Amino acid sequence: MDTSMKKLPPKPVDMKKRLLHWGVAIITVVLIIWSCTGIDFGGIKETAGQIAGAIFAGIFHPDWSYVYNGTGEDLVSQLWETVCIAFLGTFISAIISLPFAFWAAHTKHKKWYVSRTGKIVLAIIRSFPEIVLALMFIKAVGPGSAAGVLALGFHSVGMLAKLFSEAIENLDDGPNEAVTAAGGSKTNIVMFATLPNLLPALISNTLYRFDVSIRSASILGLVGAGGIGYPLIIALQYRQWNRVGIILLGIIIMVIVIDWISGWIRKKLV
Repeated sequence: MDTSMKKLPPKPVDMKKRLLHWGVAIITVVLIIWSCTGIDFGGIKETAGQIAGAIFAGIFHPDWSYVYNGTGEDLVSQLWETVCIAFLGTFISAIISLPFAFWAAHTKHKKWYVSRTGKIVLAIIRSFPEIVLALMFIKAVGPGSAAGVLALGFHSVGMLAKLFSEAIENLDDGPNEAVTAAGGSKTNIVMFATLPNLLPALISNTLYRFDVSIRSASILGLVGAGGIGYPLIIALQYRQWNRVGIILLGIIIMVIVIDWISGWIRKKLV
């Protein structure tokens, strides 16, 4: 009889792992059910169908006259303002993030608490949601694009510096050692070894963050921080569903175009 045809003995069942999986599943279900008990659901209103019909009718019959009228308050102008807010907030923060990234990278410090302190600072910066930052900066500089740029820039510093620091930690030490062997200083190491090897990761992460900032800039306008969000919230408040439809269509097109352009740039440069 061919020994290759013999059946292998079944693997022993790990009861601890099985019990752990069942325990996690049961706890998850219990937490979901417990969370649902806190929802105050008063039922569907009688006018829900009528309102939903009006919303879909307006969205699928957008107000094309709002696309461009030359007043600066049209869809094209507001979308362009949104792109500018995202661009400034992202690429200015990319420059500011570099010192924080070197601070948080554990491979650049002999003492562990130096990089750990940098990581804690970046975590604190990231913990503030962009909407909260926008409301804070609106109180400081007033409503408008400036508050949106500051909010995106502050939040993006925490995100980009974290990504940059991880890229620095993953760099090969070979170029750094070569510059050191040639008698280079720490500044020479950064300028001629670290930054050239880090550049592809910097470009890729910055473009990725720019994609995210485009979506965030669209939302910040809801609280008065400039961009397309402000006319969107006005249209929603006054139930101008055809205006809502054209604004949502514009946001979709903007996001798709920016995604395609940033992806094309990444393929060319990285």
